[in-house]
Amino acid sequence: MNYSFLDLVYVKENQTVQQAFNELKTTSQKADALGFTRYWLAEHHNMEGVASNATSVLMGYVAANTQKIRVGSGGVMLPNHSPLAISEQFGTLAQIYPNRIDLGLGRAPGTDGLTAQHMNESFMKNVHEFPKNVSAIQQYISAENTEAKVRAYVAEGTNIPIYILGSSTDSAVLAAAYGLPYAFASHFAPQQLGAAFKFYTDEFQPNSGIASPYKIACVNVIIGETNEEAKLQASTFYKMFLGLIRNQRSKMKQPDLNFYNDWSVVEEAQLSQMTAGSFIGDKETVARNLQQFIDRYKIDEIMMSCPIYSVEKRLYSMEQFASIISKI
Repeated sequence: MNYSFLDLVYVKENQTVQQAFNELKTTSQKADALGFTRYWLAEHHNMEGVASNATSVLMGYVAANTQKIRVGSGGVMLPNHSPLAISEQFGTLAQIYPNRIDLGLGRAPGTDGLTAQHMNESFMKNVHEFPKNVSAIQQYISAENTEAKVRAYVAEGTNIPIYILGSSTDSAVLAAAYGLPYAFASHFAPQQLGAAFKFYTDEFQPNSGIASPYKIACVNVIIGETNEEAKLQASTFYKMFLGLIRNQRSKMKQPDLNFYNDWSVVEEAQLSQMTAGSFIGDKETVARNLQQFIDRYKIDEIMMSCPIYSVEKRLYSMEQFASIISKI
């Protein structure tokens, strides 16, 4: 089955943004060499520890430094942008890197409410008009738009594959109605995964793009040589989520087992719920649990988020993940 990678371009403590971009290059080249299908970048704003702000710019950087892997957005938060601007940006990328560009679209802000208003004063209006704006992009990138009064010339005829992203059944409704592939963010919001995938599968309307439902699940994967080492590496990941709960966002922290003693019972319950879509352990443990997950939800493609502090440990997890999925 296809396996892919989602990157938020984490900025580590005692590290500059430029160094984070250097690690992005290393990670994406490793994914390319390991046969990952696609490399997606998520759009986030106003977070010190996340440098994936300018999604389309980083996509160009990744595409320029890789050979075969598809490069995409996971996703562009469309209410922050105009459909015309996104069509032009992605059309440009598709012209430079033909048959390698994906456009994943989400309706969330990728940030807090105040920052969303600074991104686009019409954000809430755009949230309600998300289906309309998806249709607008489909029109802009089609070969049939040549007679329109408003055109994205660089995008016409590129027919870039569009994916709908989501973390609830709301997005599943749109993906099914439009007959588009659907990617679920189970790496941070797994609660409605089952319901969303069921609705999408049951209600899918085929179109000229794809004839049957296509389900992508994004999950956190941290693989160590032992379960104990994986737990140590995962402490960074849990600390990051704890910061979200406490509204104490910071750069990525070094792994420390003491983090596991740093939260209350209530916070532990919240963390458990938020991180249920995570696979942490040695290769055998992760392989067994991933197989069960894929079988249960009938996943077509599994996408790996790998929030590990050490780039060397991240590359190790990627190697093991590729080995696991290539055998499924």
